[in-house]
Amino acid sequence: MSDSIKHECGIALIRLRKPFQYYLDTYKTPTYGLSKLYLMMEKQVNRGQDGAGVANIKINVKPGHRYISRYRSVEPQAVADIFGKINKKFAKANKLAKQVSKETGIDAVHDADWWQENVAFTGEVLLGHLRYGTHGQNEIENCHPMLRQNNWRSRNLVMAGNFNMTNVDDLFDKLVSLGQHPKEKVDTVTVMEKIGHFLDEENQRQFGKYKDQYENPELSDIIAQEIDLKRVLERSCKDFDGGYAMVGMTGYGASFVARDPAGIRPAYYYVDEEVAVVASEKQAIKTSFNCAYDQIKEITPGHALIIDIEGNVKEVPFIDRLEQKSCSFERIYFSRGSDPDIYHERKKLGQLLIPQILSEVNHDLKNTVFSYIPNTAETAFLGMIDGLEDHLAKERKKAIMDGILFEEELEELLTFRPRVEKLISKDVKVRTFITSDDQRDDMVAHVYDTTYEVINKDVDSVVIIDDSIVRGTTLEKSILKLLDKLSPKKIVIVSSAPQIRYPDCYGIDMSKMKEFVAFRAALALLQERGLENILDEVNLRCLNALENGTAAEENFVKAIYAPFTDEEISNKIAEIVRPKGLKAELSIVYQTVENLNKACPDHLGDWYFTGNFPTPGGNQVVNKAFVNFMKGIEVRAY
Repeated sequence: MSDSIKHECGIALIRLRKPFQYYLDTYKTPTYGLSKLYLMMEKQVNRGQDGAGVANIKINVKPGHRYISRYRSVEPQAVADIFGKINKKFAKANKLAKQVSKETGIDAVHDADWWQENVAFTGEVLLGHLRYGTHGQNEIENCHPMLRQNNWRSRNLVMAGNFNMTNVDDLFDKLVSLGQHPKEKVDTVTVMEKIGHFLDEENQRQFGKYKDQYENPELSDIIAQEIDLKRVLERSCKDFDGGYAMVGMTGYGASFVARDPAGIRPAYYYVDEEVAVVASEKQAIKTSFNCAYDQIKEITPGHALIIDIEGNVKEVPFIDRLEQKSCSFERIYFSRGSDPDIYHERKKLGQLLIPQILSEVNHDLKNTVFSYIPNTAETAFLGMIDGLEDHLAKERKKAIMDGILFEEELEELLTFRPRVEKLISKDVKVRTFITSDDQRDDMVAHVYDTTYEVINKDVDSVVIIDDSIVRGTTLEKSILKLLDKLSPKKIVIVSSAPQIRYPDCYGIDMSKMKEFVAFRAALALLQERGLENILDEVNLRCLNALENGTAAEENFVKAIYAPFTDEEISNKIAEIVRPKGLKAELSIVYQTVENLNKACPDHLGDWYFTGNFPTPGGNQVVNKAFVNFMKGIEVRAY
């Protein structure tokens, strides 16, 4: 994506299902679980930019020993920073274990009890998180996992997640009505405190049930065994509006992963005799545990995967399901393309664009060169080339069946291949640190390298495929200028995603409407055609709905785009991003929503493009975002 947008958060949970001694004996190391957690997190680093965190819980340690460990980092290489510190801790502990073994005759190096009593991060439950924050500063206290502490083990809660709530104000007010005093009005705090509140109530319920049958400390163990996490989630999540995959670890060792009822945010799991694991991406699990893809399951929307204190795993419903609208942007860009399903979907996205591309180059493939930018668009590019090959195969068959070709023409048709070149590549060594706008624009142009002397000047058309065109800034400031230096007759920029018209509010940071080049194109067309009154009408409807509490019922902003065809908006986008002095013709081609849904039939969450939000809170956010735009307010609408 040449216009970079911010990623989602990533989660990784590992539950060791056998005693810690088993892993020490089998794998000859006390860091088996940590090594797997590190690998799972590294395979999802594409999802996090602001920081990372890990937490660990020991299940059966004696009182007087710490049983919760946590490290967080906001360093540029946060995962490496965290595990570097943990590795130093284990290297030091290993020396101590050898010394103890030598002095006492006890084989501390191979004794699980010694490791768990003396060394942090030797627990059976491990949680990792990669953060991209849609709220808050890039500071250590904003990093997950978050910790809610109590001297009763069963009341401790460690949480992390990939989520964003649209109704933070309502959730905050509910906490206040319960008598709490939340320290911040952000979804991370409100979600954790709400779940924590009902975990406390569940503890109290079990205490009341068993207090006359057992004495402490046995009572504490009974409470931990009897706590109903399904009930906790049913009571705490019923008011949530948003996309979420939330992971929680309790102090006594049980854990859960709860997925939103529309399946907006992804969550996958794998279970065998040794481990139960959860991650945001299949590929992280596949690589880390070398399992088959068909062994990796998707957590059902509206369900929670609950792993009890004994390591037993069950998937249970905790909230009524909505129509499934799994995020299609996951498939287009955010997830790793090495997942076989995602790989084929991205190829299909490129293949389905062929009719539009052929139309833009007047079917003149002999004088057209195909390429892509950035590297993440390579898979869609391969699909595009496959589509061209299919088209040529049909053309050959038709020509042969008609039987009207001379020998030279037939040979040319049979041997012709699409012209493919690497026209633009990114020089990762160049950093745009200059703050002066004029100088910075010049530097941006040099972040990319151009391949010269492969274009027939003033004859060839150039087709470049991109994952998505969000703002159009990079096109205008650098890509188009670089391509124009090659002197093509025409430049065709192709987006494998449809036009992004509406903000996201479920975990991807695309929230301000005026940043979308499609929105700016619609505004320009309204002005050109004397339809500015539509802006005022939509604004009035949004204001009235926000005031009377009905803004969640309908997306009024759709009316901004209604007067125009997709092609009209694409043509206006081409005018907007066209740099001054560009000599070549310029066209912008976007994927259609229909073809997006064909390519990703199991991920129909297309609200970015259609405005069809999967939860009521999405409508409220888009209406508020438009009001903010009309007022000139530069803030998120959630």
